[in-house]
Amino acid sequence: MRILGLISGTSHDGIDAAVVDLAADGDVLGARVVHADSTPYDPALRARLLDALPPQPCDLAEVARLDTLIGQAFAEAAATAIAAAGRVDLIVSHGQTVFHWAEGPTVLGTLQIGQPAWIAERTGAPVLADIRVRDVAAGGQGAPLASTLDALLLAGRPGRAAALNLGGIANATLVDGSQPVLAWDIGPANALMDAVVVARGADPRGFDADGRLAAAGTVDERLLALLLADPYYALPAPKSTGKELFHLDYLDRTIAASGSAPSTEDLLATLAALTVRTVADALDAAGTDEVFVSGGGARNPVLMHGLVDALPGVPVGTTAALGVGADEKEAVLMALLGWLAWHGVPASVPSATGASGARMLGAITPGAEPLRLPEPRRAPASLRMTGRP
Repeated sequence: MRILGLISGTSHDGIDAAVVDLAADGDVLGARVVHADSTPYDPALRARLLDALPPQPCDLAEVARLDTLIGQAFAEAAATAIAAAGRVDLIVSHGQTVFHWAEGPTVLGTLQIGQPAWIAERTGAPVLADIRVRDVAAGGQGAPLASTLDALLLAGRPGRAAALNLGGIANATLVDGSQPVLAWDIGPANALMDAVVVARGADPRGFDADGRLAAAGTVDERLLALLLADPYYALPAPKSTGKELFHLDYLDRTIAASGSAPSTEDLLATLAALTVRTVADALDAAGTDEVFVSGGGARNPVLMHGLVDALPGVPVGTTAALGVGADEKEAVLMALLGWLAWHGVPASVPSATGASGARMLGAITPGAEPLRLPEPRRAPASLRMTGRP
């Protein structure tokens, strides 16, 4: 079955796409990425989206407009991927998270926009969307859903393996054959750094490319101590967070409380240290034996070298060693969730999200033809990635 996965993450910078061939062989699900790309948001749309996110006010009229505009952007990205890879049987669209309603350790709701009807109309393919909310309704966090892919990808590895995603938010999945899978959002990865780069006009790309600015700065230890004191880090897993908490106003208030006036370089160095420290502390406390990194942060040498130094004796590499490119992993996850939903297989991992049980995820918008779902099948025990054609 050929599935196109689409997602825009908490960095809000564009749409990642991956066309994946998936086929089951007994308890093993084979997956082969046949095409992957990323489409940046139009700068005007991205600016409009950022202006609508907390803590800025946003009315329902703007939400409706963005739902359409982002849906159309996803439809264009889908059409581009299909033109490159050929016909697909299903499209899975995560859409764009605009609000994740968490109160302490409890998630009460989550909202992703990007109306899937635009994708179905443009491509003629059925579209699975609204991926997270069923897990929330079952008492879960609705995140990190990467735990579904990680649990299958890391199955059978010796010791305790960690899959670490460094997107806007850092999240980790721990897989140990002797214990239930554990996953949680650790804290900000690129969210605060990207916000600083954009607000200060430090790089027209909107992020600290190659960690160049952070590498030129010096960590402000007083500011770092205040950032590390945030109560979120002390909450037990499973837990989830987002830019509803870790945004520019939050950072500005913390800087004011510290009495500091850091340069852009020093501030980015401090925020990189925050990511490294919170991630390393969490993984060290969990007794991690190896770490596989994905997301934009995998391309930041300051973060990657910092993690290597902070986790002595623990191998730290990227998910490319597992057959999944660091930039395409979340889109591959969407394709996997689509295969599970299409075959009637619960896709959430309750020990990772905190839900009362495993649930089938998503809602399907039909394409140009009536839906013909196969008979439900048994859940796979592992995922084997194979090379590109």
